[in-house]
Amino acid sequence: MAHAIRRPLFRKPSVLPGFGLTLGYTLAYLGLIVLLPLAALVVRGTGLGVEGMVEALATPRVLNAFRVSISTSLAAAIVNTVFGLVVAWVLVRYDFPLKRVVDALVDLPFALPTAVAGIALTALYADNGWIGQYLAALGIKVAFTPLGIFVALTFVGLPFVVRTVQPVLEDLDREIEEAAASLGATRRQTFRMVVLPYLSPALMTGFSLAFARGLGEYGSVIFIAGNLPNVSEIVPLLIVIKLEQYDYAGATTIGVAMLAMSFVMLLVINLLQNWSRRWSTG
Repeated sequence: MAHAIRRPLFRKPSVLPGFGLTLGYTLAYLGLIVLLPLAALVVRGTGLGVEGMVEALATPRVLNAFRVSISTSLAAAIVNTVFGLVVAWVLVRYDFPLKRVVDALVDLPFALPTAVAGIALTALYADNGWIGQYLAALGIKVAFTPLGIFVALTFVGLPFVVRTVQPVLEDLDREIEEAAASLGATRRQTFRMVVLPYLSPALMTGFSLAFARGLGEYGSVIFIAGNLPNVSEIVPLLIVIKLEQYDYAGATTIGVAMLAMSFVMLLVINLLQNWSRRWSTG
């Protein structure tokens, strides 16, 4: 046939199997590791029905736990986004003594067990701790309050922002900044109009990762939070309490609510990232 589709005689070699086989393994792996447990959670959590789920979630204790978890995670993620950008900027743009040590310290919250982090922070910020005793003299109580939760979430969430922004900042061509400066732009204008739009997708990703980590954080929080119902009780702890009380339906209902909230948050962040990429390249 004159219009027959011509196929290439040779295909590019690949070290991996074909697309069909690798895609099948990918979907099977994600299905077993991610989708199946989440589906089981949703099925178990929706067993109460819509009215039962609303009734389980509308109790003051549950609502206050969500308020504490969301507010402290959001505040910690915002602070980590700002200071994570500063830390990444210093590590990429400047050379100073012990730079490799500082770079390694950023990953310390990744490697440190969360329980150890919680105990260390509690020892520091308790009323008789090294830092807490001076704050207590000023009337500021950190340990066993929502402020302590914020401190713990800031500690564990910083590496997510730094390690997300750092490689993007390393790939940023310095000639772009020099061109902006040669056209008369000040440092502030160059950062706001050139650098920040380029880094905004990475900053949004780091923010979302830090926020998601904060919502699900448990080990480093329970020691410093005090776990007072309606005051400093977080959602993951409330789920554990309900499981210890054999209230499996209530625990899974809260878990489904957390899952839905995390999914919506990640969806919104992805939409914002796509919009930011189009705006920065347009």
